[in-house]
Amino acid sequence: MTAALKKSFESLEVPNYRRYFTGQVVSISGNWMQSVAEVWLILSLTNSGFLVGITTALQFLPILLVGAWGGALADRFSKRSLLLVTQAALMVPPLILFAVTASGAVQPWMVLALVFVRGVLLAADNPARQAFVMEIVGPDRIVNAVSLNSVMVHSARVVGPAVAGILIATLGVAPCFVLNAATYVVMIWALWGIDRKSVHISPKADRGDRGVMEAVRYVKATPELGVPLMLMAIVGTLGLNFHVVLPLLAKLSFAGGATSYAVLVSSMGVGSVIGALVIGARGQTGLNVIAFSALAFGGAAMLAALMPSMATEIPVLALLGAAAVTFAAAINSTLQLVVEPEMRGRVMALYTVVFIGSTPIGGPLVGWISEAYDPRWALALAAFSGLLAAASAFWIRGHTAFGRSRGFGQTAP
Repeated sequence: MTAALKKSFESLEVPNYRRYFTGQVVSISGNWMQSVAEVWLILSLTNSGFLVGITTALQFLPILLVGAWGGALADRFSKRSLLLVTQAALMVPPLILFAVTASGAVQPWMVLALVFVRGVLLAADNPARQAFVMEIVGPDRIVNAVSLNSVMVHSARVVGPAVAGILIATLGVAPCFVLNAATYVVMIWALWGIDRKSVHISPKADRGDRGVMEAVRYVKATPELGVPLMLMAIVGTLGLNFHVVLPLLAKLSFAGGATSYAVLVSSMGVGSVIGALVIGARGQTGLNVIAFSALAFGGAAMLAALMPSMATEIPVLALLGAAAVTFAAAINSTLQLVVEPEMRGRVMALYTVVFIGSTPIGGPLVGWISEAYDPRWALALAAFSGLLAAASAFWIRGHTAFGRSRGFGQTAP
């Protein structure tokens, strides 16, 4: 193993993080499998690109509406205990969806309702999941750990859709739901076995703390937090809607089925894993990394919009995945290095809101554009978002004092 590759995996030397990482790989693979199955089920039942966008939007609408309050919970209670509760509760929606799908009673409204319920639970789960990483590995390894988290998410993005594609093609969508429910058991096992004596417990927020509004004021007063969140809001709303774009690209642009969709998602996931390993090995973050990765994202999305066939689209989506994960990981780790420990849960909740909570705004828009015109126009919109974020970051770097300072999270301590 080369030194660079070893450095990419250094956070796995921490036993607690190794256990947490294992549980998340299994659990998030199941989530991706369910997401593919939900989208394909809605598309099969309705043949509507707009409803595909609505399905994705409903999963993330609760994060947009109440995700910041999930961060307040993470700052006031034990993150491990909160995650044990949310992971157990997240088993319920897929089990119900399995029952109605296997029985043949499933209707589009049932799928939409259960997707929304899962979104409510994720609104409480995601901020604690994000903030708990720092408590497990500490500040010295946070850039590497965030990058490995991205490796884990996007490895799951390869495994989950691949398994879903095989199951849907051979057994139908129902097994995807029951298998996802089973994956939460693995995550609960991982959380239960964490050595609490080795966890870097963050100070708890006081009950007198003003919660979410306190976090908003804190971010507004701290440009090193506000600027990355603003850039993520641009790309998250207009560019990171691949849950919606890829199934429509497979079906409408390339006349494919579930297998084609799984191949497109998996190719993007492979690129994402490679990008995450590279940023993890470099151990760098900050405005320069954010700006150049946004530029790469915009360029790759434009190339993806121009590709004429599946064969040419697959490698470009891998490049797009690498750029997307580098951009997201750079913002995540920059925030974690700058934020005060007692505010971490709420600030990471705001990150979750602008990262995936913006999907209820962008998802239906992208679904409508894809159906009314062509999914390639949705990819062109993603390209515009990346180029706009890059231009904004380069301007801030050159024209503001904090943009030029070394205090903008350039390198992990």
